[in-house]
Amino acid sequence: MSLTRRQVALGALVAVPLRGGRRDRTLYIAGDSTAAQKYSTEAPETGWGMALPFFLRRGIEVANHAVNGRSSKSFVDEGRLDAILAAIRPGDLLLVQFAHNDEKIADPTRYTEPWTTYQDYLRLYLDGARSRGARPALATPVERRRFDADGNAVPTHGDYPAAMRALAQQERVALLDIEALSLALWQRLGVEETKVYFNWTDTEQDNTHFNPPGAIAVARLVARESARTRVLAPRDVVRLRDEIPTSWITWPEATDASDVL
Repeated sequence: MSLTRRQVALGALVAVPLRGGRRDRTLYIAGDSTAAQKYSTEAPETGWGMALPFFLRRGIEVANHAVNGRSSKSFVDEGRLDAILAAIRPGDLLLVQFAHNDEKIADPTRYTEPWTTYQDYLRLYLDGARSRGARPALATPVERRRFDADGNAVPTHGDYPAAMRALAQQERVALLDIEALSLALWQRLGVEETKVYFNWTDTEQDNTHFNPPGAIAVARLVARESARTRVLAPRDVVRLRDEIPTSWITWPEATDASDVL
């Protein structure tokens, strides 16, 4: 499959300069719409990958390949993992977060079964990164905004987080448990306050995708867990306790129709 303009542009992010004779590292994101770059037509919807650079020191670039609507399977089948593996270099990082669309049992192009095909596809990301000298890490899917009648935040991803945790242990790969951390955050914030973090507008009540405050909050979880699990060194993460202005989030114009699919 030929690469879209978006893939080519993102691939160009790896052409980072040498500083002091050592190449800067790139952190690649493979994932779905919760992490993806959003464009001007989608504002204020914001993927957490758009906010992650605010928490990383200079010298760590983010190449956000996450795309709306993709599962661990469809991302591979469309050649998007191949695009990452063609660009990734020794010492780089690959962060993998899928499940939202793997759960869509009625869609055979995206559906995977948690304990079999989901794990099989995730292994392709792990093996591909390792074979190129890069370091992979798995991130359980960020939770949706869902509460029961008693106001308790409830999980929505079935067995997928457990299957990813088990795979991380089997493969001895770092795990960022964003599902558990985000669920705890939504529980602490409560029913009404969480609306401030999701893409709730005058015309839409979206309990899956984030606005700028939500994307910043989840990116902070990702950065903190990356340091805790030693995916990144403590010195690699910054501003973990700082207030990040939502004005730092920008939505560029899409250059190709595939950018917003």
